[in-house]
Amino acid sequence: MDTEISPALDRIQESTGQLLTSAGALTDAQAAGASRLPGWTRGHVLTHLARNADGFVNLLTWARTGVKTPMYPSEAARDAGIEAGAGRRAAELTADLRGSSAAFAAAAAGLTAADWAAQVERRGDSFPAREILARRWAELEFHHVDLDAGYQAADWPAAWVAQELPQVAESFAGRPDMPPCQLYPDGWADRLTVGPASPHTPGVAVRGAPWELLAWLSGRSAGSGLQVTGAAAVPVPPPLR
Repeated sequence: MDTEISPALDRIQESTGQLLTSAGALTDAQAAGASRLPGWTRGHVLTHLARNADGFVNLLTWARTGVKTPMYPSEAARDAGIEAGAGRRAAELTADLRGSSAAFAAAAAGLTAADWAAQVERRGDSFPAREILARRWAELEFHHVDLDAGYQAADWPAAWVAQELPQVAESFAGRPDMPPCQLYPDGWADRLTVGPASPHTPGVAVRGAPWELLAWLSGRSAGSGLQVTGAAAVPVPPPLR
């Protein structure tokens, strides 16, 4: 298990460091300014990421001790915590994120191989604790772009895109609110299928850089850099679940 966990923790640490650099460069006015997420300031994004780290520490504690420890007391408490912290000064937001991220790293370092295999739960979804690492990495990378502080989808690590794009595409597979599409990431041998199976209707083919496909599917790009056949324009995906 260490051959999986240690590199994953290193990647999270690298992404965290990049995010902290972006956060540390914000002025108070910029921290209070709008992010790319509707209704959220940059302070909301940074507070969410700090509380997300705290929540994952709860799940790591559950995995280590066997005592059920929910990620958040409730969804209402989660939302209230983000709202309560969003208006702080930039330095406070950055310090909070740094401290919560360090606590996450310390908690993760204390788990054994058996702990990482233990089942935890989020919103009724049960999964092994090792999946927390992929979830935290996704939070960091997606929301670093959402922060709108210079970091772009094109800056996403190729290794993360290679891990995340198939998972996001799978979440759209079979969804009736997603037009049937075949995705052809540049340089990949395999295609990805999204939307409902459509044996009698030719689907749409969308081609482009893997990061651009991920940005488009996740609602962080209109897909202007993608090539589409079978439709007049790149389809608009429904919200990512």
